[in-house]
Amino acid sequence: MNAPGPDDLVTIGAFARATGLTPSALRFYDDSGLLAPAHIDPATGYRYYAAAQRARASTIRRLRAIDVPLDVVTRVLAADPDEASQLLDAHVRVLQERAADAAAEAEAVKAALALGRRHPRVALPGRLLADAVERVLPAVSEDPEFPVLTGIFVELSGAAVTVTATDRYRLSTRSLAVAGNASPWSAVLPARALAALVPWFAGSADLALERQDDTVVLSVDGEERRCAVLPGSFPDYAAMLAALPPASTRVVVARDELLGVVEGLPAGTIRCVVAPHGIAVGTSAGPERWLDARVTGPGPELFFRRDNLRSALVTAVGPDLMLDISAADMPVVIRSATDGDLTTLAMPTASGT
Repeated sequence: MNAPGPDDLVTIGAFARATGLTPSALRFYDDSGLLAPAHIDPATGYRYYAAAQRARASTIRRLRAIDVPLDVVTRVLAADPDEASQLLDAHVRVLQERAADAAAEAEAVKAALALGRRHPRVALPGRLLADAVERVLPAVSEDPEFPVLTGIFVELSGAAVTVTATDRYRLSTRSLAVAGNASPWSAVLPARALAALVPWFAGSADLALERQDDTVVLSVDGEERRCAVLPGSFPDYAAMLAALPPASTRVVVARDELLGVVEGLPAGTIRCVVAPHGIAVGTSAGPERWLDARVTGPGPELFFRRDNLRSALVTAVGPDLMLDISAADMPVVIRSATDGDLTTLAMPTASGT
């Protein structure tokens, strides 16, 4: 196929109108490697596209319209028809699960509205709280010297319930939308006691929470269970997150690939070296594994306790993780690249520990 000549090219604005994409989206897809211009004017930097690129652009637009993640878009475009069908079927299953969660939450909202102002409670689907509790559990401390850290901090503020856990080396926090009109409250609940209740409320479409003196009451279909509140003040995690310096490096990497490498390493200290197009993970005594990643910013060298990093990765959600790194001795903020309601901090360690 011959390269397009000047007469075959159109400006980014004309190509955007022809394909239903915005110029900003086209620039983003160029930066992402999905759809590069056919020509960039070296003097002006203007992007030009060929008519032959319209089909690819249209496919990208249609895939993104149904929320297909960028990495899956890349795989679909490179796959044969059978593999592409399998990838799209898997994505549709994920959408169906999300729709089921949305329907359950809608039912919870309707039920909560029906309660009226006589019951100062908040309600949410039990499945969502169960998942949030299980996500933050690995960050709970088992050190009896700090009993408040053996609990999970449950906080109602505005239209959200936030659950948080930390053992000073890891921190996980997740926020969930709720329905109800209760005044703001917070409580540290024993992690083991709350985790023991998860099977009871996980299947409920309408789980109600209410703070009463030194207990938090959980209600499902008229049945109540109580969790005693742990004494002591939970660390001000919000202030800690706000005090973190801006990230100098951002790494987007496949969660399962990174988790698989970390799980295959022996207990102890592991080393992560960030490079322009990926990260190398290993131990100081053994070979390193290379993982492709999208990297923005300089490439630092980091050391973690293997179990601390593993638990942060296990609890993360989504196929891709976003690691925000500010310095080698500062907590690394780990979020889903597509779903930011779960935030986990993993504290690096010294190389010799």
